Amino acid sequence: MLGVDVDTFLARPLFCFLSTATDEGPRVSPLWYDWDGHHLWIVADPVTKSYPARIERDPRTAVAVVDFDAERGLVQHVGMRGRASVEPFDPERASAVFSRYIGPRERWDDRFLGVFDVPDRYRLVRFDPETVVARDQSYAPT
Repeated sequence: MLGVDVDTFLARPLFCFLSTATDEGPRVSPLWYDWDGHHLWIVADPVTKSYPARIERDPRTAVAVVDFDAERGLVQHVGMRGRASVEPFDPERASAVFSRYIGPRERWDDRFLGVFDVPDRYRLVRFDPETVVARDQSYAPT
């Protein structure tokens, strides 16, 4: 058992590691996300990133989210397997993703604000978990 509620854990501004399939084998992308309690949402640029096309070819995906702090001995992990889909851009969902990592919109770097200037270029990835494993492997630091 994780020791914290999965929703509480996934509300932390941690990176998720999205695994997708390629002809050469699995590929992992570290990404920002937002968890709505049922789905994990990722802002995607299919022009410069290859994972949206991989998802469209094969929606079977996996996600790992890890919180690690050696000083405190914290090692917590949520792993999920499921399916992902590439969805139309939604400014509200994109704002939720960016806000959880970089705060209020007035603090955003221009590259994040620019996403909203050309919304037809961007997409959202929706990850639907089918299995979830949560583990707390924390230890007493020395």
